[in-house]
Amino acid sequence: MRGRNCSLLIMMLIWMIVAGCADRQQSEPMNYDETKKMVVDILKSDEGKKAVQEIMKDEEVQRNLILDQKTVNNTIEKTLTSEKGKEFWKNTFEDTKFAEGFAKTLQTEHEKVIKRLMKDPEYQGMLMDVLKNPQMEEELLKVLKSKEYRQYLQQQITDVLSSPLFQPKIEEALLKAAQQAQSKQQGGGSSGNEGGGGGQ
Repeated sequence: MRGRNCSLLIMMLIWMIVAGCADRQQSEPMNYDETKKMVVDILKSDEGKKAVQEIMKDEEVQRNLILDQKTVNNTIEKTLTSEKGKEFWKNTFEDTKFAEGFAKTLQTEHEKVIKRLMKDPEYQGMLMDVLKNPQMEEELLKVLKSKEYRQYLQQQITDVLSSPLFQPKIEEALLKAAQQAQSKQQGGGSSGNEGGGGGQ
């Protein structure tokens, strides 16, 4: 809870700083890059770090955060859903590096959740119940028989077979199969010759 409150307060501070600077420079509105640089510089500066630390140590601030959580949440929600907030997040996610990092973080967390769920007996039972549901089975069969799925599967197989990582494995498997077939043929020929020689 305290970690969440700290994050909320820091976000509020950032937005108050940005809003204050924007009001003072209405004649020359700040663009996204300028705003981003300003916020980063403030947070990285010793003064900025010290200010945040001092605020978080203040007993009244801590008490208000605990007692007035609803107000804090409402303030953050209004700030993030305001026109300025929407524009800020829109520009932020257009930054390819930020978007990539954010996506990787979500993917990692998602994978962790899935792995934990797959080890959970209760979740396993629920999943099996869903898969055994006649309606679910019918829908699954429809998907597997659909033209779109067959095309998707063919494309996936083509991609796998074309993969530089997979091709050596295919070549190795084919070579091994050919050697085994050749060994069987040679073994069969030897047996036949021995049988013919015995008949004479």
